Amino acid sequence: MRVVVQRTKQASVTVGGDVVGAIRSGLTLLVGITHDDTEEDAVWMADKIAGLRIFEDGEGKMNRSVVEAGGAILSVSQFTLYGDCRKGRRPNFMAAARPERAQPLYEKFNQLLREKGLTVETGVFGAMMDVSLVNDGPVTLILDSRSV
Repeated sequence: MRVVVQRTKQASVTVGGDVVGAIRSGLTLLVGITHDDTEEDAVWMADKIAGLRIFEDGEGKMNRSVVEAGGAILSVSQFTLYGDCRKGRRPNFMAAARPERAQPLYEKFNQLLREKGLTVETGVFGAMMDVSLVNDGPVTLILDSRSV
């Protein structure tokens, strides 16, 4: 499981001209799932993201998690995170899980975040989406459950 984590001041996702998810301060997550990801990967990722100390405390140090900061999550499915660009000029997406495998795991991941007390807004799985955000910092991290 691969997730691009962006600390954001505000973010939204639009499908067909309609805003389907929006948050104020919090994290925007671009979430990619590969073939051999399991619920264990989703649990690890949700725990890691909920506990990341990337929000400033009273002294201006990144010392608070999104939970402690009272932030929300905008989670957007993003199969292109598993695009392989090593050969040629057209990315190969063979490492991305098929929708019938990826969608239940993506939904489980979002549910795990909600169980931690977080407000989680989402896009529409598999849809063409326009994502808009104001990156705060900017703070952007890439997490991969297979790198642990």
